[in-house]
Amino acid sequence: MREKSGSRVRFGTMALLLGALIGASPAAAQDMTTSLVEIHQGSPLSDRARSLGNGGYELQNGTFVSFNQWYRARWVDMHVDLLTQITEDTGILWGFGTGEEGEKYRIEPSLKLGFVTQMHPNPNSTLSLSLTTTVGGKLTEKSCQADYGDFGTYSVNCRLAASQLAPEETLKYLVNAKPESQHIWLNYRVTF
Repeated sequence: MREKSGSRVRFGTMALLLGALIGASPAAAQDMTTSLVEIHQGSPLSDRARSLGNGGYELQNGTFVSFNQWYRARWVDMHVDLLTQITEDTGILWGFGTGEEGEKYRIEPSLKLGFVTQMHPNPNSTLSLSLTTTVGGKLTEKSCQADYGDFGTYSVNCRLAASQLAPEETLKYLVNAKPESQHIWLNYRVTF
């Protein structure tokens, strides 16, 4: 039995869209314009990483260890979205995310590619459809080495090192999350 690969479908879609863009005639390529659609910093995964910094624990000697220092970054994941217009009603959506990294987590850089088209059912209305897919941008949490004295040193989930769980059990709770990778928008607008 063969397993279907979501990443193959995404790469196939991206290759098809890129082929359409590159395969445009030289005359059409001269008329293409690229516009900035949006720039923003932060994402749901950035917020999730920051929320991992809530709390802390107390060491055996009474020193409090805050998680906050491990889950903040000097640079927050920035996303740039662009639109390259192919015809009056069709364009390629594309962009990227820079990623971010803190001491105990990492968000990978990402690449976005998509397609947008619109039609006008009547002079006062517009029906538009856009599809985008994102590759990369995964959030992964890093482990720590914890010294349990006479019991030894173990690789553990930093946030759960002082919990009732066995050290090796804490690794199951490391965050490993993907961003929303595919979006479809259908919009109908009527002006009066």
